[in-house]
Formats: sequence, structure tokens, C-alpha cells
Amino acid sequence: MKLQMHSIHFDADQKLINFIQKKTEKLDTFFDSILDGEVFLRLDKNEKNQNKLVEIKLNVPGKQFFAKHQDDSFEAATDEAVEGLRRQLKKFKEKIVLSNH
Repeated sequence: MKLQMHSIHFDADQKLINFIQKKTEKLDTFFDSILDGEVFLRLDKNEKNQNKLVEIKLNVPGKQFFAKHQDDSFEAATDEAVEGLRRQLKKFKEKIVLSNH
């Protein structure tokens, strides 16, 4: 799956980019028709610790999925966003299977 990474107002290191790439590629096991995706990494300007924001958009034929999560670290936020996408993809796949019967 081809992912475009966008780090807003900072430069993401290669380790973080590889981590996100690896996590999102696991979504292929739940739905194998994922075309591509975009990941936005932002630093929120609040005083709290949870200022790392991850937004992931995935394109599948005929539909787009989106998940966003904010946490203490980009890795934790990525885990939660990917989990949200996994649930969405699973539900979408179940609908497809049911409509084909």
C-alpha cells in the first residue's frame, strides 16, 4: 500500500515513518483492496501532554476511511487510529459479504 506522510510544522524521523508504515500495512490482512492512504502528523499547541495528533485516510474502491487520534506519543496515537480503521474496514467487509449473499 502506498502511503503519503505529512508531518505538519516539524520533521518526522525515519523511525517514526517506518513504524507508521508497518502498522498500517497490517490493515491489508483485514481488507486486501486498500488502494493508498495519507497520514498527517501534527503537534497540537495545547498545554497537556497529549499533544501528538495522528490522522489517517485510507482509500478503497468506492469509499474512503478516516481515523484520528491524539495521545502522548505518535506511536500510541498511531496504534489507536489504526485500530479504529481496522474496525471500520472489518465492518465494511462484513457489509460487502452480506450484500453478496
